[in-house]
Amino acid sequence: MSAATTQFPTATILAYPRIGRQRQLKRALEAYWAGRSSETELLEAASKLRQENLARLVELGLDASDASLADAPSFYDQVLDATVLLGAIPPRFAGRQGLDLYFALARGDEKVGPEEMTKWFDTNYHYLVPEIGPDTPLRFADDAVTRKFVQARQWGYVTRPVLVGPLTYLALAKADPATPDFDPLTRLDEAVAAYEQALASLHEAGAPWVQLDEPALTSDNLSHPRAELAKLAVGVYERLAKATNRPQILVTTPYGDASQAVGALAKTGVEAIHVDTLRGSLPKDADLSGVTLVVGAVDGRYIWRADLAALRQTLTAAQALGATKVAVATSNSLQHVPHDTALETWDDPTLNENLHAWLAFADQKVQEVVTLARGLDEGWEAIDGEVAEATRVLEQRAAAPGVVRPEVRSRTAALTDADRAREPYLEREAAQAQRLHLPPLPTTTIGSFPQTTEIRKARAANARGELSDADYQERMREEIAAVIKLQEELGLDVLVHGEAERNDMVQYFAELLDGFAATRNGWVQSYGSRCTRPSILWGDVSRPAAMTVGWSSYAQSLTDKPVKGMLTGPVTIIAWSFPRNDLPLGEIADQIGLALRDEVSDLEAAGIGAIQVDEPALRELLPLDAERHADYLDWSVGSFRLATSCVRPDTQIHTHLCYSEFGQIIDAIKGLDADVTSIEAARSKMEVVPELAEAGFDHGIGPGVWDIHAPRVPSQEELAQLIGLAADAVPVSRLWVNPDCGLKTRGYAETKASLENLVAATRQVRAERELNN
Repeated sequence: MSAATTQFPTATILAYPRIGRQRQLKRALEAYWAGRSSETELLEAASKLRQENLARLVELGLDASDASLADAPSFYDQVLDATVLLGAIPPRFAGRQGLDLYFALARGDEKVGPEEMTKWFDTNYHYLVPEIGPDTPLRFADDAVTRKFVQARQWGYVTRPVLVGPLTYLALAKADPATPDFDPLTRLDEAVAAYEQALASLHEAGAPWVQLDEPALTSDNLSHPRAELAKLAVGVYERLAKATNRPQILVTTPYGDASQAVGALAKTGVEAIHVDTLRGSLPKDADLSGVTLVVGAVDGRYIWRADLAALRQTLTAAQALGATKVAVATSNSLQHVPHDTALETWDDPTLNENLHAWLAFADQKVQEVVTLARGLDEGWEAIDGEVAEATRVLEQRAAAPGVVRPEVRSRTAALTDADRAREPYLEREAAQAQRLHLPPLPTTTIGSFPQTTEIRKARAANARGELSDADYQERMREEIAAVIKLQEELGLDVLVHGEAERNDMVQYFAELLDGFAATRNGWVQSYGSRCTRPSILWGDVSRPAAMTVGWSSYAQSLTDKPVKGMLTGPVTIIAWSFPRNDLPLGEIADQIGLALRDEVSDLEAAGIGAIQVDEPALRELLPLDAERHADYLDWSVGSFRLATSCVRPDTQIHTHLCYSEFGQIIDAIKGLDADVTSIEAARSKMEVVPELAEAGFDHGIGPGVWDIHAPRVPSQEELAQLIGLAADAVPVSRLWVNPDCGLKTRGYAETKASLENLVAATRQVRAERELNN
């Protein structure tokens, strides 16, 4: 046990946003990657930001001395940090060390590709997938977590270090490519031994508590059944709890329901167990004597003010379960929400006042936790005033204009199955071939082209009123013309307008649809230095005017080749926004689907022959509970079909999906009934393509061959090999060639070089396989 036993704090969070209120870490990372700053400067910037974050948490009401400060800093990703802690480095990265190794694992370099990246449970955060084989090193290889604890103590803070738990780490891992059938979980004993050493190091440094995150216990979407993972977890934590030199252990189970595992975990000897009561429930019939029950009551995923009256009832019920102590926390890490509503203003005075009252970002959520903890410690009457105010705000929100619009509700209520159906695919395929005249293995891109500094400056100047709307539109038309010209010079077959006018693939539409509000500083980390500003979906949704038709029509006027109209689908708009929590997601999706249906109809009427409706988040929102899958897939697929089933047979509907474990949603992909589906496939070396073929997927498919998230130019030979792998698995008559994702974050030099190689590789494969136009 630990040298000094300390009671678990009544108020805590599972982690705080780490990118910075002004995205300081993003800027420091990108300056380092670009060679504009040194390693020392990067370390200093990260240290300063961490110190500011800890000070802010204390200012908000958490205690500097009782381990209530969950400390989870990272340069890129918490799973990658666990990989480095364990020394689980794939052989291809041999010879690298320090930050060179760390960022090579994350981003690749000129010699090797990075580890695969995919979505973290059902969030829009991406993690680096560990590659574990029978011979992958697993040992306590890096003591950064201990050094950070010591550093924080020198600043005056007793923190609670946060690590991805050993079970979740291996449950999320994939087999080393050299041993594709290997099960990483067979290495669990070695991983636990390494964690024992890590805990001993923290104990020696004086850490009173450590937090081990085990969200794998909440998911049915992993390669091992949840019941099996729960049994393994008992063995893991019995072993860790028996260690003589360790901090006290908090095991967390965020993102879903682990209530069935809590009773067994409570008997392992760990001192505290967290449950997510927003997406799970309190445990039933569990003997919690001897443990602290940490109730994840305040929602760490979305941004609405908490219903303190309801949470008071939840915590009162928790107090009746017999735990040694009840503490209150967030449901999960606050890395998924922005920092502070105080950083926001909205142009509409009424909306500005409402949203400041309705919303709770990370800082406000910390304050909600502190308020509820005061009720636990002092008696619930101590927070009667705060509870009454929260209830008043919720009632005001429900009655506010725009939250409910009868004309929108009546339109969704009138929908029938016919509104979600198109002609049979073979009929459409023939009509589209006659209209579009495409070669075998047609080449295209996903939509966006690089957003240059000049584009961003023009957009900012227009927003500030320093560049007129007319001048801004002319600047965007110049960029579109340049992008069309470049694509024609490269020899691409189906073109895009490049999306120069779009700040973000969701925010752009949110700013043009009724029912949304866009933040100015509501940044959240997506992966690495990549941040997004999720829009706020606060009311019923409709389209007051066309959103993309003018840009797409202009682009099409510049070329005889087909130019795709580009839209973002209903599920992705929901997933990459902060949706309202007072209406079922299926109803919200249909409202958005109808707005997009109007846009699709207008694009077709304007002569656009190919329309792409992107749904990269389709897998992301798949519930962690298997029993909820069918309902989710029904409304998510239905909303896409609602948006796209209004066109003629000869109009080609595309969609795009990325960073997904597609095997779990193959039926849904088929159900979308898109004429062409492009998917992420480069990092996984086309492993999804045979899965699609085995499942009988018989529409057009474009498995990505260029991993655009790695800052490297793939060679013609590499791309030709990937195209060949795809062509071996699916009929070439339905195979497309494209990158993994949009090119917004890439530079023009690498974009041009990579697309040149992509077109050359396609021509090479056409020639090798004797494919004629």
